[in-house]
Amino acid sequence: MYKLLQWKLAILAKLYLWKYKPMIIGVTGNAGKTSTKEMIGAVVSQVKKVRVAGGNLNNEIGLPLTILGSWDKEYYDRGSSLGFWFKVLIVSWWSLFIGQNYPEVLVLEYGADHPGDIKRLVVKYKPHISVVTTIGDVPVHIEYFSAKGGSASGGKNGADAVADEKANLIKVLSANDYAILNHDDQRVLDMKSKTKAQVLTYGFDQGATIRVSDIEYVSDNEGRPLGVTFKLNEEHHFAPVRIIGSLGKSQAWSSAAAAAIGSVLEMNLVQVSEALKTYHGPKGRLKILRGIKNSNIIDDTYNASPASTRLALETLKEIKKVSSDASVGARRAVAILGDMLELGEYSEKAHYDIGALASEIVDILVCVGSRAKVIASAFTKATADAGIASSKEVFIFDNSSDAKSKAQELIHAHDLILVKGSQGMRMEKIVEVIMAEPQQAKQLLVRQSKRWLNRRGS
Repeated sequence: MYKLLQWKLAILAKLYLWKYKPMIIGVTGNAGKTSTKEMIGAVVSQVKKVRVAGGNLNNEIGLPLTILGSWDKEYYDRGSSLGFWFKVLIVSWWSLFIGQNYPEVLVLEYGADHPGDIKRLVVKYKPHISVVTTIGDVPVHIEYFSAKGGSASGGKNGADAVADEKANLIKVLSANDYAILNHDDQRVLDMKSKTKAQVLTYGFDQGATIRVSDIEYVSDNEGRPLGVTFKLNEEHHFAPVRIIGSLGKSQAWSSAAAAAIGSVLEMNLVQVSEALKTYHGPKGRLKILRGIKNSNIIDDTYNASPASTRLALETLKEIKKVSSDASVGARRAVAILGDMLELGEYSEKAHYDIGALASEIVDILVCVGSRAKVIASAFTKATADAGIASSKEVFIFDNSSDAKSKAQELIHAHDLILVKGSQGMRMEKIVEVIMAEPQQAKQLLVRQSKRWLNRRGS
């Protein structure tokens, strides 16, 4: 049944691409994909009609679904029902013949859970512009690319195998196409030798085509975090960018990637900066929320990898410094961290390294899940070795439901609280009980569709 559905969706999607001939912008990587897609959409929408893939519709089902229409919201509510798929097939077939105001540009996400995933997708849905965000040393889904999966990845293991799979998104490009690569990630930058396309790079490094500089975190007079500002630079030109509601260097990377797309479309940096004023960061990606007891939450619950968790902790550190400088009274950094899943043989070391890093930043640590116990162990050892264990607290819970009450209890006024974990840990359930307006959960948090909320334990 599933294979038959894939086949039918693929046929319809190919017919749509043949008839309407949209430009396809493909995005892949192991962090920052959603923010990058959304920012690209905000920029491109200033000059062309665009459709951006919603959620993580990035596989043999998700890509054709986005090509056929804006089905993402209904998919996350009804995607498992036969009625939904019957509707998609009938409406898509009918619309193919009666015509529609089809987008000029599609922004699609290409996912790789296993070796060969992207290679298969680009054969069916070839992009014209490809963006690779970051790989990192221990990417998400790496367990499927490690020792046991090495033969399926050309003999390579780990991050190199993941990078090789992601590189299929640019290997397929022709000389008239464009590859947009993260200059700050060496594995991504090395991909420039694997494509015939014209290459533009982005990042903080001096050699990037679109370079980020002067990044600063913004807070109000009471020290509450508001967002981030930075400059985008291209040759001798620059433009300031202000992102409100979201935090982290990832906002700058995503903005720079979108600016590179803008450059391809002959937009200048001022136009890009103006376009990004319409951007509102996606849920659960370093979003700022007001918490109970006049606290502030950094909601990064969409998913977790070692690279994204490290970035989130570093963001917590910077925000704590900005907030402390601007306010009276002490502010504590609280981190509520869940398991990072699908890391395979790298799992224990990755969790241990996060615990060691957290010991330098966090005052109160709450660990959720069996793997996160390693985070707690590393945190405890590092604080003891540093002679600061008496000033730190750590708590361990089996799951997010068990951790909710303690999270409410331990929060003090003006605390800065980072909540992060892999999708399967359902860390948004903790955010819901510590946010100031839980009645706004459906509007502000990830995984609030009927399908997610109806899952066992939700």
